[in-house]
Amino acid sequence: MTKRRELSPESLLLAFAFMMPLVFSVWQVLLNNFAVEMASFTGREIGILQSVREIPGFLAFTVIFVLMVLSEQTLAILSLGIMSAGVAITGFWPSAMPLYLTTVLMSVGFHYLETVNQSLTLQWLDKKKSAQFMGKVISVKAVSALLAYGVVWVLMEKFAVQYKQMYLLAGSFGVLATLVIWFTFPRFKKGETQHKKIVLKSRYWLYYALVFCSGARRQIFMVFAGFMMVQKFGYSVGDISLLFIVNYVINMAFGKKIGHFVSKVGERKALTVEYIGLILVFGGYAVVTNAHVAAGLYVVDHLLFAMAIARKTYFQKIADPKDLAASSGISFTIGHIAAVFIPFILGIVWLKSPFAVFMIGVGFAVTSLMLARLIPDNPAPGRETTLVVPHLQVA
Repeated sequence: MTKRRELSPESLLLAFAFMMPLVFSVWQVLLNNFAVEMASFTGREIGILQSVREIPGFLAFTVIFVLMVLSEQTLAILSLGIMSAGVAITGFWPSAMPLYLTTVLMSVGFHYLETVNQSLTLQWLDKKKSAQFMGKVISVKAVSALLAYGVVWVLMEKFAVQYKQMYLLAGSFGVLATLVIWFTFPRFKKGETQHKKIVLKSRYWLYYALVFCSGARRQIFMVFAGFMMVQKFGYSVGDISLLFIVNYVINMAFGKKIGHFVSKVGERKALTVEYIGLILVFGGYAVVTNAHVAAGLYVVDHLLFAMAIARKTYFQKIADPKDLAASSGISFTIGHIAAVFIPFILGIVWLKSPFAVFMIGVGFAVTSLMLARLIPDNPAPGRETTLVVPHLQVA
């Protein structure tokens, strides 16, 4: 067993990286089938649920006010426990309103954990090593999610475990892990004293725009690509679990390599690769008629998420160190502006034309590509973009 004195901030970040997807992945992989089979959801209800799920993400800027009372490390641990509790009770009430409510509880913990975790990562890591460490985090998350999907597949396909028991098992394990983390890790020293107020600066505008488009893309992937697999191609829970397993085996294999790739070629080239890939993937979703081709597109789409490292390291390079906590909350809020309304609106569009939903995704990918080309070769304070924009800040 690792001795307390050997534990480091990096090991705590890796613990979060392992536990968060382990619990959340069970919720995620079961959701579409649980919603359709147990709660009789259509595209309309699934769109509402996903919009409701993103409201806590939209309100992530409120983390600044919570940090007036709690340290970031304490809040991160508590958030893991809240998320786990939400997952544990998800299966008890298989109808629309209870499912919306348990989703909100889970989402509050998830989004606060993601927000604070991003802030701590950028504060605790050296800029020269952050991309490589984030690549390692991707691999750890992949191992964790792979374990979750494997357990779901074995328990539900081979032992006929029901949805309620599966959710309860995953959530309870997360709560137990939260207690272990709380009592095992010391409280680490803080980096730069963080602003305890909302920070919105015009010199970060390109980062904000990239985050907004990324939030829109993420929703189309998470809500409608997965829903397409179930509704259009008839994927079972076992099929979806196997598809997710393939996703995370690939991420486990390439996570560190992607971190090194971003570090080597820079943020502009890395994001260019991501967005060109997204244009092709969303265009493929719009016209695909073969279940295996759709699965291939899904795997490529998921792999491209790893390029998010480049957005984070870009911001780390241009930001005032004191802005990291406040800006993490603001960036999550910006990323969820689209997330709050896109699932609901596109859920209605989906009823008429799934093709149109994915072509809207192409539009977001094209916009992101144009924005990525504005990132300088060597971003830094004063070199945030290739354009010259007068600085104005609200803080």
